[in-house]
Parts: sequence; structure tokens; C-alpha cells
Amino acid sequence: MTRVPMTQRGADALREELRHRKSELRPKIIAAVEEARAHGDLKENAEYHAAREQHGFNEGRITEIEAKLSNAQVVDVASLPKSGKVVFGTTVELADADSGEELKYQIVGEDEADSKQGRISINSPLARALIGKLEGDVAVVQAPAGARELEIVRVLYI
Repeated sequence: MTRVPMTQRGADALREELRHRKSELRPKIIAAVEEARAHGDLKENAEYHAAREQHGFNEGRITEIEAKLSNAQVVDVASLPKSGKVVFGTTVELADADSGEELKYQIVGEDEADSKQGRISINSPLARALIGKLEGDVAVVQAPAGARELEIVRVLYI
């Protein structure tokens, strides 16, 4: 199976969610299933069916997180050579060539992406246009409104 890049912060967040689901949510859900089962007829017991559905969702998410962590290639951005090159995990400060607008993004794994927090997926068109470029280079990104030219002002390894 292929290794999936992930930042240390992303791996830590998944580990915390896994811990929460296994040690806190799982016991609560099991208790809810047992309590609903004690109410009698299971065919018409909506509480029981809801608790079982919640249990199934939680167990599925646990399995999904474990699989993601087992296939993760955790990248420690701070330990990367500071070459000025845009690579996975780096934070990139950009300037739009047309509007002068300044942008700042960190290139992260699929599960970590959150544009409101300035984290874009390695698979996004913007990240693909930036990867491999150096400070001072101009990346052309195909956006829905047309091509955008973005100058790479600074590459940070934080």
C-alpha cells in the first residue's frame, strides 16, 4: 500500500481522536446499547437501533483512523533542509501578481486540509502548482475564474 504524507500535527490530531473514540466514546456507546436493550422488545426500540448505529459509526471511524495512521509517512517539517524549495509541509507566502493580494498556505495531507486555517491539500491544484518551485518563482494556477499568477515570496519550514 502507498504511504500517505502527513504532518506531525496531523498525525497527533488523528492519534488524539483515536484515543478519544476508544477510551471515551466506545464505553459510553456500549453503555447506551446495553441500557436500550434492557428496555425490552428490540424490533420497535428506536433507542436501541440508534445506539447500535452510533456504535457502528464509531467502530468504522476507529478502523479508518488506524488504517490512515498505519499508512502515514509523517513528515517533520522543521527537520527538512531549508533550501527555499516548496515541498510537503512547508508554509508558503505568496503574492498575487495581478491584485497584489498576499496569501499564506501550508501544504498538508488530505485529512489535514482546512482552507480557513491556511492549510491546503497536497492534491489541490494550488499545491501541485507550487511543489518544487523556489522563492522568487512564479506559479501559474488554473482557477475557476481563469489562470492566476502567484509569486512565491517566502518558503517557511515551521
